[in-house]
Amino acid sequence: MSKLRMALIGCGRISSKHLEAIFENKDLVKLVACCDLIPQRAEIAAEKVEKTLGYKPEVYTDFRKLLKREDIDFVAIATPSGSHYEISIEAMEHSKNVLVEKPMALSTDHMNHMIELSKRKNLKLGVCFQNRFNPPIQELRKKIETGQFGRIFYGTISVRWNRNKEYYQQAPWRGTWEQDGGVLMNQSTHGIDLLQWMLGGKPKKVFALIKNFNHPYIEAEDFGVGIVEFESGAVGIIEGTSNVFDKNLEESLAIFGEFGTVKIGGLAVNRVEAWRFVGEEGHPFMNLPDPDTVYGKGHIPLYRDFCLSIIEGREPLVNGEEGRKAVEIVLGIYKSALENKWVEFPVNFSTDQMKGVLWAKDF
Repeated sequence: MSKLRMALIGCGRISSKHLEAIFENKDLVKLVACCDLIPQRAEIAAEKVEKTLGYKPEVYTDFRKLLKREDIDFVAIATPSGSHYEISIEAMEHSKNVLVEKPMALSTDHMNHMIELSKRKNLKLGVCFQNRFNPPIQELRKKIETGQFGRIFYGTISVRWNRNKEYYQQAPWRGTWEQDGGVLMNQSTHGIDLLQWMLGGKPKKVFALIKNFNHPYIEAEDFGVGIVEFESGAVGIIEGTSNVFDKNLEESLAIFGEFGTVKIGGLAVNRVEAWRFVGEEGHPFMNLPDPDTVYGKGHIPLYRDFCLSIIEGREPLVNGEEGRKAVEIVLGIYKSALENKWVEFPVNFSTDQMKGVLWAKDF
């Protein structure tokens, strides 16, 4: 079987996880091009590939020039959040399959356009919600799919991390409404994706509160809470903050049902902390160590699933429709906080509509 040929667009902070995934899936994929507006970044990424795999991808600073190549099967997009939509659309217009970092876009209209175009051109659109592949999360999902919780009452996601001034100074787009959003859109979407995945994936309505407690140099929120009612009747409780002193504390997911209780915590929802079902207590994954970073190791199986989806002609586990769900919940939270009322789904909203928020006055 010939390998898929891919390009990496964006060689910043998260690109190391993409390279790691490419190295570990070298039997399926070959990275033929690295692109970044800062040429040194693309060059460093290409040199890492050469050192590890023995060949050097071509380096680009213009993604449009790269997309003209006809020998690329898919592109991975790891650029600032606000550029995901434009690059994804142009890539699909050039008949490239797309694997895009979260959030796939910052408005419901843009997400819908991406999904529609992928279907119209019969292309794969995957989204990097890699924590779905964490072993404890996979075990929890099996319990839900086999009905061992009975009726699920509610679930919670808590993202309690630290993001300091230096983090935002490294990239001016971070914390802006136009290019990013705050702790809910950037840091918490992984957890929100897991929560909605476990609670049925069909939110009914949301009520929320957001604040900027301690980051006056960014536009968006550094704290947010939301209550989401799902069509199943289950309730989801969302908490996200980037104010934890003085380093990341945890990302934890808890699900409570008629016959089961599970909490998965650790640095990045990577370790079982509670596992109780009828006739079953505890789990071997209680002893798993934390990963080196909050990004975990999920990009490796995510890449494999995406590559195989192209080869086998099936949908990836996290396709466009799945990738949209968590972002739509965050947009619903923003809309609810802005209007101070319950908001029903589906929503039609964009982070751009939060521009001009004056924290002391409006919240």
